[in-house]
Amino acid sequence: MSIFRRMLRLVGISLVPAVLVVLGTYVYVQPSLPTVEELREVKLQTPLRVVSQDGELLAVYGVKRRIPVGLDAIPLLMRQAFIASEDARFREHPGVDAQALVRAAVSLAQTGRIRQGGSTITMQLARNFYLTRQRQFVRKVREIFLALRIEQELDKDEILTLYLNKIFLGNRAYGIGAAAEVYYGVRPRELTLAQMATIAGLPKAPSALNPWADPQASVARRRYVLDRMRQEGYITDAQYEAAVRVPVTARSKSRRFQASVAPYASEMIRADMVRRFGAEAYTAGYTVHATLNHAYQKAANQAVRRALIRYDLRHGWRGAARRLEPLPESREELDRALRDTPRYGGFQNGIVVHAGAAVAHLYLGDGRWAELTLDEILWARPMRDVNHRGPKPQATSDVLRSGDIVRLVFEDGVWRLRQLPEASSALVAMDPADGAIRALTGGFDFSLSKFNRATQARRQPGSSFKPFLYAAALAKGYTPATLINDAPVVYEDEGIEGMWRPENYSGEFYGPTRLREALTYSRNVVSVRLLDAIGKEYVREYVQRFGFDAAALPNNLTLALGSGEVTPLEMATAFAVLANGGYKVEAHLIERIEDRQGQPVYVSDARRACDAACRQQPMEPLQPGDADMPLLPAENAAPRVLDRRIRYQIVSMLQDVVKVGTGRGALELERADLAGKTGTTNDQRDAWFSGFNSRLAATVWVGRDGFEKLGRREVGGVAALPVWVDFMKVALQDTPEASLEMPSGIVTARIDPKTGLLAALDSTDSIVETFREEWVPNRLADEGEAVPKGDQTIDIPEQMF
Repeated sequence: MSIFRRMLRLVGISLVPAVLVVLGTYVYVQPSLPTVEELREVKLQTPLRVVSQDGELLAVYGVKRRIPVGLDAIPLLMRQAFIASEDARFREHPGVDAQALVRAAVSLAQTGRIRQGGSTITMQLARNFYLTRQRQFVRKVREIFLALRIEQELDKDEILTLYLNKIFLGNRAYGIGAAAEVYYGVRPRELTLAQMATIAGLPKAPSALNPWADPQASVARRRYVLDRMRQEGYITDAQYEAAVRVPVTARSKSRRFQASVAPYASEMIRADMVRRFGAEAYTAGYTVHATLNHAYQKAANQAVRRALIRYDLRHGWRGAARRLEPLPESREELDRALRDTPRYGGFQNGIVVHAGAAVAHLYLGDGRWAELTLDEILWARPMRDVNHRGPKPQATSDVLRSGDIVRLVFEDGVWRLRQLPEASSALVAMDPADGAIRALTGGFDFSLSKFNRATQARRQPGSSFKPFLYAAALAKGYTPATLINDAPVVYEDEGIEGMWRPENYSGEFYGPTRLREALTYSRNVVSVRLLDAIGKEYVREYVQRFGFDAAALPNNLTLALGSGEVTPLEMATAFAVLANGGYKVEAHLIERIEDRQGQPVYVSDARRACDAACRQQPMEPLQPGDADMPLLPAENAAPRVLDRRIRYQIVSMLQDVVKVGTGRGALELERADLAGKTGTTNDQRDAWFSGFNSRLAATVWVGRDGFEKLGRREVGGVAALPVWVDFMKVALQDTPEASLEMPSGIVTARIDPKTGLLAALDSTDSIVETFREEWVPNRLADEGEAVPKGDQTIDIPEQMF
């Protein structure tokens, strides 16, 4: 036998034990490996995502941030970056790279420690999906066998796609979709070559090599990835040279978990999802399509913040956010102080380094500086109390001192001094057609306070409650022309301690007043007399049709002035009934919920405002883009709760509130289809404005969380109405005007404004009023007839409909 054959025989004999060891090991670990079905059906832990009506991402919830992406959404260069740096022979080996394992074994023999894992992309996938990261021999063996099984059942593209969606890349980002969003705020296909290389360099040490933890180490690792890509022929020398010179472009670490544009609404949705699905809500990959309109929501946030800042400017300076004493001398200490001072409301924090007569110099961090001129702090008169301020500053040093940390905004090319408002606000806007919430803001800044004032703050609505009282009166047979005497009156009510003398906000009395005038100008005395005439229990029962909780409404005459407790969301829902023609719709935030495959698991069945006629034919579009709507089944029609004629009369009266009454500030919008009502409570503790047209209903509340006074003249038309106007400028800018259509059963007649009775044919000062046809006055106002001095009350049964 030749020497060559003898050597082959010896090698074959020596391999037998090795083969037996391998087979034995496989038999041992095989039961612990996942099945083929499990490999194919493995689920990524994908967080809960909330998107707006128009597809914008609003929030992500889950321990692991993951945005799954398909292979076609992953740029080729990005795939090549990972292959070049993690597994250059990925397309060639069967899941295990023998060359890499040999290098790892040599390293182990030389050092006695596992320094090189020799792991391929497939082995990393196996470890990440099913095994642990603990460095143990048995774990490594399982990893190898599982990698071989994965390669048998999945093709290379499937493996790479799973890997790129699973790999941990630092800062709670799992997969390249999340990493691209977390570090750069873009989708993978929008990344530059330098950014792709940065992300591809993270698997080695994601917590240490990311651009936030160590920018220099991140750049060095990026260079390595780019060099490997060049060696593999994926990029040219020119591309390499250009990419290595790019500075770090990762977003600021302070912005990495930037608050959603709709944090209060998103939190409501998160809580709802947990109620529906439990802990799985955070991991099962659900996508919630919210009813929110992204542009409306941004406008709501900005309107609330602007109004609260304006309110704050009216009431004076309360002092710096923090004070450093003594002023640190090094830039590092200044930067540390700024990092330790939270930022809210989009304000920039700055440290006053020097304050002189005309200019103050402030350090903003990271080597940036700002100047504040005297003109920009003239508003900062010291606040004495909510109604009084001190003198105007004559120098910046009257307001600022070295070491002060203050809040700033950059507007119109200059820095301006600001402070966190003491007042709070909420805004809710909904589509009155079905109650879909289009915008919801629960405060100045969610990171400052998680308390959602839109849904959790129960406050007195003040005069903004009056439209529902007047609707109850019309249902009793009163008309907009009915006279109530606006004169001093004293009540002794069981629900009120002592004697009560209601007064108008102006302190004056106006004599006999038509109900239209009383609502237009928000006359308190008339409203109290009206409630007394028609009955407290009747009104408390009647207004429940608008969604008010009778248990939260007082059983005394202060009910007429809005002394009950409501939330802004409840007020918006109530006004939606007036906006949509008299139908009760339910406020809702979720349009549909989809699983990780995009299949719907819930679709809103919200009822829509629709009369019997529209159930027989396609509904007219109620929002831009709602064309070709299907027939509305009767079971999906919202119930009618208000006679369309009464609704018409109330809306007509509320349009007068905007045209000539307490809501005149809304005229800035230059629209003829707006209606609304202001509201102010005793001592100006709450300010409201609720307004609408047929397309959108919105409520704004302004107040202080501790129920302190807002200050003199801080009424609904001053504190709340500007928020509504700023919001509606955006929300209605592309919405055509819709006139208020008069329903059948309504007639117009000329009346004498002094008596509310029909005017004589030759009258020169008559006005036109609307009446339900059965309640037209049946008497003429006789010339020289005395004006009634008491209340005109009509004892008739409620109209049934």
